[in-house]
Formats: sequence, C-alpha cells, structure tokens
Amino acid sequence: MDIKEIQNLIKFVAKSGASEVKLEMEDIKLTIKTGSEKTETTIVQAAPLQGMPQMQAPVVAAQPGVEVTNTVAPPVKEESKYITIKSPIIGTFYRKPAPDKPNFTEVGKEIKTGDTVCVIEAMKLFNEIESEISGKIVKVLVDDSTPVEFDQPLFLVDPS
Repeated sequence: MDIKEIQNLIKFVAKSGASEVKLEMEDIKLTIKTGSEKTETTIVQAAPLQGMPQMQAPVVAAQPGVEVTNTVAPPVKEESKYITIKSPIIGTFYRKPAPDKPNFTEVGKEIKTGDTVCVIEAMKLFNEIESEISGKIVKVLVDDSTPVEFDQPLFLVDPS
C-alpha cells in the first residue's frame, strides 16, 4: 500500500462519516480515526499475520463537516537503506543447522554473498538459504522454529 492509496482511504473515511476504521493486511496495520477537527492515522509495519487480510467494520457516527488534515507519514524510515533477505519457499524457519549448533548468523555479523543465513524445512527437506548480498545483519525478522511464507522478509541487511 503506497502513500497515495492511504491518502485516498483517509479522504474516503472522512466523507463516509465513520469515526474509526481499522485495516489489517499481510504486512501493514492501518488505523484511521476521525475526530471533531482532525484525522489521526496510525500505520504499523508488522510481520505477516496468520490468515486472510481482515477489515473491521467502521463505527459510524453522525459528524457532518469533518475537517481532514493529512497527518500520514510515509512508513519508510531509516529501514529504506536496508536490503531484505526474503524466504524463497514456504516452510519452517531455523536459525541453526541443528539444535546443538550455533546460529548461522547474528545481529551485527558481517555476511558475504553465498553465506548460509538460515535453513527452511519444507516437506522433511532442509533447504539452506544463502545470502544474495554482502553486508551486516541489522535485524532478524522471524523467530526460530516458526512457519514462514513465500517472499516473507527474514533478515534486514545493511549493505554499506
């Protein structure tokens, strides 16, 4: 969802007379609240939620002439300089090759192209996931031993 779509959604909510709308999709959680003279929007980036995207029914309140002020900040912050390593398959994410072994990588560790960063088990096969970039691991986005979806972000890497 880009900034234009969010702005259009804010305008639509303001015109509809709804006082609050919550929208949860795969990688974004959006709450739009309209008040007496302002519109408040909260955007939260999150790991993909289990299940299908949901939209809660808006609470309708009769408030004619709602003033709309655009308080939406782009969800891209300093994370825009980072590159995401994504899951190439569906399966179970593991940070280490065996329970008694150390993790493949840690936050702050330098990795090179071709380094194994994790394994994903799919149908009793353990697939080593190799990095396609060099850099420093900034954040691990998935907990160990949890299911992951295709194209789900796994790691944030600072390429500088």
